[in-house]
Amino acid sequence: MNALQDALRAEHAAVYGYGVLGARLRGPLQQTAKTHWDAHRLQRDDLVARLTGQGARPEAAAPVYRLPVKVTSARTAAELAAALEQDLVGAYVGLAGATDPALRSFAAHAMQRAMIRSVRWLSSAGRPLPGEAFPGLPQSALSPKAAPGERVTPGT
Repeated sequence: MNALQDALRAEHAAVYGYGVLGARLRGPLQQTAKTHWDAHRLQRDDLVARLTGQGARPEAAAPVYRLPVKVTSARTAAELAAALEQDLVGAYVGLAGATDPALRSFAAHAMQRAMIRSVRWLSSAGRPLPGEAFPGLPQSALSPKAAPGERVTPGT
């Protein structure tokens, strides 16, 4: 339930952030931002329905969010969009370990879409692309773990 609320908070922030950054874009980039804004609104509504369906009370959106990038130009608008999407990848990682296969699939697709959008926004901003294989996952999650009873030899 907490992972769903975390994802919902990230979607609320994305909806707010896209509203802010869209004002600094024109033409095709502004249309892309609007398309993503609409997608995040739908994703937010899906999370609200999932939480409500589980008998939980979905967290409401905050009136204002502290954004990680100050939007002053089209470039910084794209940087903000990339940051919002990267935050979503991290938020959906918590859902990827859910016991419900449908919820795991939902999280995996959400992470994939967010990472694709982030990379495209970084490219639009002229910024380097992420180098990690699984952005959003903590490094410790990428280290192999021994299976119960398995003997581990350091350095192999």
